[in-house]
Amino acid sequence: MYIVVATNNQDKLKEILTFLEDLSSLDVDVLSLSQFPEIKKIDEDGLTFEENAKKKSEITAEVTKLLSISDDSGLEVDYLNGQPGVLSARFAGAGCTYADNNKKLLSLLEGVPFEKRTARFRCTVAISQPGKDTIITEGKIEGHIATEEFGDYGFGYDPVFIPINHNKTFAELGTTLKNEISHRAEAFTKAKALLLEIISKV
Repeated sequence: MYIVVATNNQDKLKEILTFLEDLSSLDVDVLSLSQFPEIKKIDEDGLTFEENAKKKSEITAEVTKLLSISDDSGLEVDYLNGQPGVLSARFAGAGCTYADNNKKLLSLLEGVPFEKRTARFRCTVAISQPGKDTIITEGKIEGHIATEEFGDYGFGYDPVFIPINHNKTFAELGTTLKNEISHRAEAFTKAKALLLEIISKV
């Protein structure tokens, strides 16, 4: 059986493959979008994480005729009324880097006290099969935004996000711990349980 991970973000793909790696023992091959050049860039123009995740997984399932899984995720900062939200990847503009996004975020929060820097990461996962309804799972983790970047691990907003019950950023805590407690870990743990149900019926 084949499962296609519908993302071109290599950092995100690496994390997702970690969550799905034990499926290989069930004779499941996990493929990436890079193996399907006929699928062009899918615009993430939805107003919600769910809309974007569904769009990516459904287009991929339709083109490949295979079970497809995708996620859309982002950071919501309460002081910024939920920004950057679905625009997390391009918060600082088209073609921006992770560093550009973090710089803009920290600039907008300059002088804001720690107790008002509350935020959360959200992740929505979509599982699509040709001719069937898409299944959705979600995960989130609460936390705060640091006053500057800390740590060398991870990607995206990891250097500025301090998860609840910790006093270090995701980028300081390291990949192993992050992949146990993160929003994506929660969403993909739920998704993997559903995938196992699907696989058992094949």
